[in-house]
Amino acid sequence: MQFERLEIPDVIAITPRRFGDDRGYFSETYNRRALREQGFDREFVQDNQSLSRPRGTVRGLHFQVPPHAQGKLVRVVRGAIFDVAVDIRKSSPTYGAWVGRELSAENGTQLWVPEGFAHGFSTLEPDTEVVYKVTDYYAPDCDAGVHFADPDLGVDWPVPAGEAVLSEKDGKLPRLKDFDNPF
Repeated sequence: MQFERLEIPDVIAITPRRFGDDRGYFSETYNRRALREQGFDREFVQDNQSLSRPRGTVRGLHFQVPPHAQGKLVRVVRGAIFDVAVDIRKSSPTYGAWVGRELSAENGTQLWVPEGFAHGFSTLEPDTEVVYKVTDYYAPDCDAGVHFADPDLGVDWPVPAGEAVLSEKDGKLPRLKDFDNPF
């Protein structure tokens, strides 16, 4: 597995090796021992999967607040996304900064988004499926988010805000400065 710390070093791009031939490929997408050797040792308790039919679907920016904050290991099994992590840890030197990476079924890259980060993505292809492992169980009372187009964050999404396909819930999320932030 190849590890790459992004501009915010706590966010890591992980690209598993692929072994291919004329039939396709084999890839070991998760290996706890290999990750531990890289200093990455997290326990995952739940796997999630989403399907976004239209290109330009935006999901996020989501997170869970303590005591059920979640870290996420995100990958794409069909299609492609522009995946974003925003540092919302108030004491962090990168508070309010974001990093983004294209994840696709073709490139196999995964993104580690730690606790204390808002996470979201925009689909680059129709019928995109995303799967991710999380470090804590879903807790509806801890579910939160900030608006994907918060101008203070300045995320450079590949879809104009007015053309993004959003859920009603995501369209009503607050700006980061208006969120009572426990991180």
